[in-house]
Amino acid sequence: MSQSFRQPEIIEIARRDRMVTVDGLAAHFGVALQTIRRDLSELAEAGKLERVHGGAVLPSRVINIGYEDRRELNPEAKAAIARACAAEIPNDCSVFLNIGTSTEAVATELLDHENLLVVTNNMNVANILGQNAAFRVIVTGGVLRRSDGGLVGDVAISTIRQFKVDIGVIGCSALDADGDILDYDLQEVGVSQAILQQSRRRFLVADHSKFQRSAPARIAGLAEIDAFFTDRPPPDELESRCRDWHTRVVTGAQAKDVEASNLRADRD
Repeated sequence: MSQSFRQPEIIEIARRDRMVTVDGLAAHFGVALQTIRRDLSELAEAGKLERVHGGAVLPSRVINIGYEDRRELNPEAKAAIARACAAEIPNDCSVFLNIGTSTEAVATELLDHENLLVVTNNMNVANILGQNAAFRVIVTGGVLRRSDGGLVGDVAISTIRQFKVDIGVIGCSALDADGDILDYDLQEVGVSQAILQQSRRRFLVADHSKFQRSAPARIAGLAEIDAFFTDRPPPDELESRCRDWHTRVVTGAQAKDVEASNLRADRD
C-alpha cells in the first residue's frame, strides 16, 4: 500500500483508538517499522499527529500530552536550542527557569557555567542544577504537580515576586500565528507571567512543533520577549513581526556559531 493511502487510514485509526503504535501499524499494513516511523514523522510535520514514545496521538487543543512522552519529542532540536540559549547566559548572573522539557535541556547546558543563582519551580531543573556545587538553586515551593515535577499556584508566584533576576527563561506548549505564547494549565501560565514580569531580559525556548499546536491559555506575546530560541525559523509573517517587535530569533543551528565565537574569544 502506498504512503498516500496509508496516511489517511492512520489518521482514522488514531481517531478510533486515540493512539497508534509503530508495531501495531506495521503489522496492520504489513510494512517495515521504519516505513511507519517515516509516515508518523510526516504526519507530525503536517500537524496531523503528535509523536509519542512508540507511536503517535491526535493533537489536542485542550490537554497536553504526557511529560515523559514530551521528553521523547525532538530531543536533538531541544538540545541545540538549549545550547544556543545557554551560550547567551553569562557566568555570575541570576536566572529563572520554569517547567518544561526545553528548560530542562537548558539546565543541562548550564552545568559548565560558574556562580549562577537559579530560581525555579521545576523539581527536575533543581535536581539537574544541584550537580554544580557553585550554583545557588532556589526552589519556589507551591503545589507539586506529580506528572512533571512542577510547582504551581500562589506560593510559587509569591516566591518568584520576591526576586528580580537578570534573565528569565520560559518554555511553552504552543505558539499562535499572531505571536501569542500559549499553554494548557492556567496555574502554570500564572507562574510564567510572573517570571517574565520579574526578569530584566526574557528568553523563550520552543522547538518548531509548537507552531503546529494550539493551547487555550495565553502567557504573553513574542513582542514581550527579548530573544526567541528555536530550531527552525518561524513562518515568514511571524518572523517579520518579530523584527518589528525587536524580538531576536535565534535558531539552534546558530548555536555552533555562538560556541565557536565564544571559544575564539576565550583563546584571545
